[in-house]
Amino acid sequence: MASDMGRLAQLLNATLDAQHHRKAENALKEEAKKPKYSLALLNIVSTGAQPTNIRLAAALAFKNFIRHNYVDEEGHYKLPKDEVDTIKRELVGLMISSPPTIQTQLGEAISIIADSDFWERWDTLTKDLVSRLSPADYKITNGVLEVAHSIFQRWRPLFQSNDLNREVLHVVETFGDSFIQMLEIADRQIEANKDNAAALKGWLDTMGLLIRIFYDLSCQDLPPVIETHLQPITLILHKYLSYQNPLFNDEEDEATPLEALKSDICDALQLFTNKYDDDFGQYVQSFTDNVWNVLSSVGPEKRYDILTSKALQFLTAVASVSRHAQIFNNEQILGTIVEKVILPNVALRESDIEMFEDEPIEFIRRDLEGSDTDSRRRAATDFLRKLLENFEMLVTQVVFKYINHYLTLGKDDWKAKDTAVYLFLAIAAKGAVTAAQGVKTVNSYVNVVEFFEQHIAADLMTNDNVQPIAKVDAIKYLYNFRSQLNKAQWDNAIHPLIQNLGSDNYVVYTYAAIAVERVLFLTDEQGQHILSRKDIQPYAKDLLEHLFGLIEKDKAPAKLQENEFLMRCIMRVLIVIKEDVTSCGIDAILQHLINITNVIKENPSNPRFYYYHFEAIGALVRFSGDATKATLLPKLWEPFYFILKEDVSEFVPFVFQIFSLHLEISNSTSPLEGDFKVLIDAVLAPGPWETRGNVPPLARFISAILPKASQEILAEEKLEPILSIFQRLLTSKKTEQTGFDILEAIVGSFPAPVLEPYFTTVITLVFSKLENNPTDSYKSRVARFYHLVSARAGESGMGADFFIRHAEAIQANVFVPFYLTVILPTTAQFVRPVDRKLGVVSYTKTLCDSNSFATRYVKGWGFTCNNLLELLKNAPKVTVGFGDEIVNEADVDDIGFGIGFTPLNTCKRAARDDFPEILDVGQWVGLYMKEANARHSGAIATFVSERLTPEAKAVLQPYLV
Repeated sequence: MASDMGRLAQLLNATLDAQHHRKAENALKEEAKKPKYSLALLNIVSTGAQPTNIRLAAALAFKNFIRHNYVDEEGHYKLPKDEVDTIKRELVGLMISSPPTIQTQLGEAISIIADSDFWERWDTLTKDLVSRLSPADYKITNGVLEVAHSIFQRWRPLFQSNDLNREVLHVVETFGDSFIQMLEIADRQIEANKDNAAALKGWLDTMGLLIRIFYDLSCQDLPPVIETHLQPITLILHKYLSYQNPLFNDEEDEATPLEALKSDICDALQLFTNKYDDDFGQYVQSFTDNVWNVLSSVGPEKRYDILTSKALQFLTAVASVSRHAQIFNNEQILGTIVEKVILPNVALRESDIEMFEDEPIEFIRRDLEGSDTDSRRRAATDFLRKLLENFEMLVTQVVFKYINHYLTLGKDDWKAKDTAVYLFLAIAAKGAVTAAQGVKTVNSYVNVVEFFEQHIAADLMTNDNVQPIAKVDAIKYLYNFRSQLNKAQWDNAIHPLIQNLGSDNYVVYTYAAIAVERVLFLTDEQGQHILSRKDIQPYAKDLLEHLFGLIEKDKAPAKLQENEFLMRCIMRVLIVIKEDVTSCGIDAILQHLINITNVIKENPSNPRFYYYHFEAIGALVRFSGDATKATLLPKLWEPFYFILKEDVSEFVPFVFQIFSLHLEISNSTSPLEGDFKVLIDAVLAPGPWETRGNVPPLARFISAILPKASQEILAEEKLEPILSIFQRLLTSKKTEQTGFDILEAIVGSFPAPVLEPYFTTVITLVFSKLENNPTDSYKSRVARFYHLVSARAGESGMGADFFIRHAEAIQANVFVPFYLTVILPTTAQFVRPVDRKLGVVSYTKTLCDSNSFATRYVKGWGFTCNNLLELLKNAPKVTVGFGDEIVNEADVDDIGFGIGFTPLNTCKRAARDDFPEILDVGQWVGLYMKEANARHSGAIATFVSERLTPEAKAVLQPYLV
């Protein structure tokens, strides 16, 4: 055992080495298959002699192992029962005794276990935690409370349910009284240790954890124990909002436990103000005064950033409740708020400027992506906008006095102008700022275009005398209000915006790339792009070359993939110019993308960057001309094959999706390239399917390659392994949809004689899941599968009768309830045009070609015809574009062009339009039925006359004359 532990520790250590981590991670995957792997990891975590980094790596590996291997979809244990019991028995104590960094990982593992087991399969946990609480040792108590909080905080984002209510009630009954007692104990201990720095910090941490648990216990409903003790609890909250201690006076940069505690109190006040106004409303005024005093007393130091943000969020909650908001409805009060609270917290600080200069990518992400939710600026802006929502005209008048004042100062002081522009941005935007359109609704008392022209446009022009932050303000103004500018205004603005990509300043050229990308995505009310392909084409070649130059300026893997915004802009330009990419030097573009792939494959570190990177490759594959396409694959093959061979797991899904795209858009009659034949065996191996993120791309690849390689697959007896993959995918709710993708591709690629030996088994598998409370999405895929088989009547040898014969081989008369309870009602709910079209073709061929429906299912013929007419009332449109969707780029945001990538490395279902030759569905139905009527000597007309309602006859008879 000791040698095994030693090897495991060595592998964990190797995962921390950038050069050897991939090999070590693969070796750990093999170790994970051995019995008691989880307990071995916990043993390493508990061994104090091990280096802390190895113990932390073991805790992280344990958490990830538990996440994927503790229970299955149905909640059944995947581990042996004795191993589960040992984990539960040892884990809590281990977390309590571990250092904070390790506690975090073990706490997340406990939360994962609690998701499936707490409380009914782990009903002793809460009592165990209560028994471990110590009134004298804050280290033990804090460990216990960390465990409790890691479990209870799961409730915060959940919707109420009976099961959740029972769980909370169980906790309150066993933990509630001890919680109240610990509040009193922690309060006494803080007083007793006010001169002992170490103990004071420890007990303040205790009080902070108790306040977080106070939030947890109250996040769903107000527990009786909290309601009963609400008044004394508010006294404690007031006390520690105002609490000061000179032991913390020397700290400037890092928040102390005192600021953390006050922040937690503000969080709890925000919850109670929003959720429990009937019970808590009487305390709101006094807490508002107390929080105002807190805001007035804190300085600009970084240690107060989160506290200031949380305090402002509480005031925002107060302003959100109409009866409390009236305390702000006064010009003098609003002026004081702006002067004392808003202005100090939106003005640039030295720390902001330092981040702008020293950590530019972090500055951009915090500013644009909402990762600054706890920043002073964001919280002050949210508070101001909430006030604006309540008192639009008054707030606008008050704030504009300060905007004009700072604009005047800004003639000589760029920081003052930055404050003025930020204030204007804060009050001009109303409602949500969307990723697609920016600010959609503006304050009716301001003119955003006029303000831009008078005060900001000059800063947009390339001018070395303009401060970089002022230039960023100008670009960000366009970015935010992009939907407020019309086509003519954008025609004038796009050139100077692109010119700013030539700036030497990292933040300036990155903001310019962000704005250009969003403008290229921008559409008007009719869904037409504001800037078309023709508008961007003159800039495209130089723009792309410059963007690649900025990305490849530093060839170190981590640095090269640092700036995802530049790669996103490249992706968008390629999408917009479409086929015109061939005039922009497609070989050079492809070489840039290949060079970048070769660098980042060594150590993928920025998922967003490589997501946009592969989207860009996908757009290139999609839009390159036929002549160029023939050279693309050989050039991509070398780096892509390396990725597959070395199992660069982050990139494998993208590679298979790009290969799939190439197969999907290439000529269906063209022979399969030899390189792809090599991949078939790799795809059929079990290894790649074990990684969940690989499943949709692999299924898509099989679906794409089957029509082109059907003869090779038959000759090499690979159809059965593919059917086995379908069978395995069908067993899980998470993969059943991708299983149907493969099944549909099989049905579309092979004739009935080939599938005859397997079809009864396939239907048995499909039917068995219908017996176990299937989801609507499962029934929808079953209905589509049936229609695909039914619609392939004719040369393929399938059709409704083929399906019926195999279904009846399982059980006599099973088809009728299946058809009446699954197919007809589910088809009526089809939404996608491609599915509705398939249903129309299937029903029509059933009516015209099925002997079973003509002779055995007489009533079913009439039901089918009536359902066909219902589908035709809302006739499906012919799909255009690619894949199985009618694509409008205006409806696609971060999924780029839509070749199938998402940030989670999954792909959309790659269902095909199986009958592309049918351009007018209604006309096709009439012609097909007319031809069938002649073929059957008028039998169709007779069926129509005898079995349909007068309204239905009126619809169909004209086609049969």
